[in-house]
Amino acid sequence: MGRGLAYQCARTPGLDCVGIADIDPGRNAEAARFSSREPVSVHTVAEANRAIARGKLPLCGDGEILATADGVDVLIEASSAIAAAARTVLAALAARKHVVLMNSEVDLAFGPALTAEARASGVVCTSCDGDQHTVLKRLIDEITLWGFDLVMAGNLKGFLDRYANPTTIAPEAAKRNLNNTMCTAYTDGTKLSIEMALLANALGLSTCVPGMHGPRADHVREVFDLLDVAALWHRHGPFVDYLLGAEPGGGVFAVGHCDHPYQREMMAYYKMGAGPFYLFVRPYHLCHVEAVRCIAEAALDGEALLEPRAGRRTDVFAYAKRDLLAGEKLDGIGGYACYGQIDNVPLDADHPGLPICLADDVAVARPVRKDEPVLLGDVELDPTRPDAALHRRAVACTDGACV
Repeated sequence: MGRGLAYQCARTPGLDCVGIADIDPGRNAEAARFSSREPVSVHTVAEANRAIARGKLPLCGDGEILATADGVDVLIEASSAIAAAARTVLAALAARKHVVLMNSEVDLAFGPALTAEARASGVVCTSCDGDQHTVLKRLIDEITLWGFDLVMAGNLKGFLDRYANPTTIAPEAAKRNLNNTMCTAYTDGTKLSIEMALLANALGLSTCVPGMHGPRADHVREVFDLLDVAALWHRHGPFVDYLLGAEPGGGVFAVGHCDHPYQREMMAYYKMGAGPFYLFVRPYHLCHVEAVRCIAEAALDGEALLEPRAGRRTDVFAYAKRDLLAGEKLDGIGGYACYGQIDNVPLDADHPGLPICLADDVAVARPVRKDEPVLLGDVELDPTRPDAALHRRAVACTDGACV
């Protein structure tokens, strides 16, 4: 994603990639080839400032150097780190830089706290355009503008294996040029749940069941046959869910409601069905290709495409991929131990589950059976860990005061 963003910024009028940071110098060099600027290795903020001022492209191994460098208007966080990425984001916000998050894990775990920091600094912290949750936000904004009530926000998931791990996924990861951990997170459904939780926390949506229903389908048009959309809407309000294996692959969809006789007549004329529930489909999402619009909106208009305005309505919690024994350590998102599932967070109490974004390097205190939720009481999570402390700040922001 970072490499794609470097490419896209170099080809979008008005945007210029002025620095790249990655712990792997080879990846820095690979992304730098898209720039017309001469790459130069830097190790301090002062060196980065001089390089940018001279029209060169600073490359470094520490994101905080670019986060505080002069000449940077927007920091795009596109790594797969969590705690380290959060430090970089906080440094950028303190330096009054806009932040675009193509790191959905950081976005979910700390979003309310990061939004509060951004507003205190007079800048924007937003989810990045082009991923499913933000493409859905664009679609929902559109149908809401047209006067439809949002009923369901839907994702289209191609394949699901809750028990995938970095070893079993290795051939597929190599085919797709992904690292094994990232590919595992896509395959075991954790990434899907994180994306839909971000949308739910932005728009005040819920999930009808932990993990969502996710019925298998051949085409998105089958949604009304597979889910009682009207009953779920009346029972839960607007909700998030997904279809498994449905065409168009890579797309998203929304269900809207309008019961006005004139509009129903016209929608039938436009071949959208008899209503009052209507299916709106966006058959693709293009990740880095679409990202530049929200970068411009942040820098030029001070607008966030998607932020957790509804607070922590949902989160993604850890479930055991296999029997877990006391004393072993969890290995986080995309690992061997856990997968993540979205669930609602009570308005008047905390959820007992372990947020999947905090499930790395955490010791199991008592056994957990396969497919059971991993509860906070089942593990030894050091409350002084920087990620745990920042997560508590994010939770404290969800009464609305911070956002």
